[in-house]
Amino acid sequence: MKTIFITLVVGHIFTIILISAYWSQHAKESTMNIFFAGKCVQAFAWFVLILRGGIPDVLTISFSNTLLFLGGSLETIALLQLQQKFQRKTKNFYYLMTFVNIATFHIVIFLKQEDIRIAVASLGLVTILFLPAYYMITEKSSSLLMRMMGYLYGIVILMLIGRALFALFLEQVIGFFIPSIYQTISFLVLFLVMILGNTGFVLLMKERADRELQHLANYDDLTGILNRRMFVNQARGSLIAYAKRKKPISLLLFDIDEFKTINDTYGHEAGDRVLQDLCKRITSFLGENDLFGRYGGDEFAILLPGTDEIESTDKAELFRQTIAAATIGDIAVRYSISIGVVTVIPDSNTQLETLYTTCDKALYGAKNNGRNGVIRL
Repeated sequence: MKTIFITLVVGHIFTIILISAYWSQHAKESTMNIFFAGKCVQAFAWFVLILRGGIPDVLTISFSNTLLFLGGSLETIALLQLQQKFQRKTKNFYYLMTFVNIATFHIVIFLKQEDIRIAVASLGLVTILFLPAYYMITEKSSSLLMRMMGYLYGIVILMLIGRALFALFLEQVIGFFIPSIYQTISFLVLFLVMILGNTGFVLLMKERADRELQHLANYDDLTGILNRRMFVNQARGSLIAYAKRKKPISLLLFDIDEFKTINDTYGHEAGDRVLQDLCKRITSFLGENDLFGRYGGDEFAILLPGTDEIESTDKAELFRQTIAAATIGDIAVRYSISIGVVTVIPDSNTQLETLYTTCDKALYGAKNNGRNGVIRL
């Protein structure tokens, strides 16, 4: 029996060591801190159970299960933070459920009903595990890894519910310390929870780190829109797709008028805020298939698939008027943009570079025409 509990302690300690090694090379963050705390609490809880016999059973059961509820809640909170689902309502729910689970469990201890105590402990874990499992399975943005973890957590939840039902409706006692098939199932559940919690969390952290790296590689850090490389890649794909459909596609190229003067007069921080304000306003008018990228400095490109000459001219004029009327918080600066527009029905020979060159000529035409205007070629 003690061997099994020692295995659980060693499993949690091994995770703690891995997290500590990770910490030594990376910046600490709240999600990792919470998960680390949860593992420490759970390891201590199983260590307390190893001492069973030297401490009165009531004290052992009370203290260890309190720690297990706390540790399980902390681990689950870390999982919810990874899913960006730990909002105020969820936070209040977990604080309440942790308190309710611990309080209910201690009330049952004094009733000295082993079957009810086992059912309360099992169903208490169900309330803790349900939300992350539900979000992992149902969220459209969930990755394959996250969905698989959600289904595995679902299996664990069903096993816990089954354990609670067995405890309530079977005459045979099914405690941890009574050898039986139910004891085996109970330990299987524990090992599954430990493996899922330890391995799954590390894999999800790695997956999140990969997503962040991919985002940094594909998006402009300042404005949040596509960077030049990603815009070009996606724009080429759109050209191929609309060449097959034989439908029009429009490219808009624009920059901020007198942007250097804005930087020199108000400072580069103000210039950055102008760029962010511009992108936020323009993005609000774009459709799901439209592409918006920063080519560099204050030069931007927009690809409007399925948009003909009249529609793209109207869109460009809408962008220009919106920016011309914009104000930026406490910065006393007004700015405008000049836009070049080109529309084609692409074929297999249409090249993005050719469209860019044509559109760039239109942009310079707008500049030479007094700025704050739209020119089409």
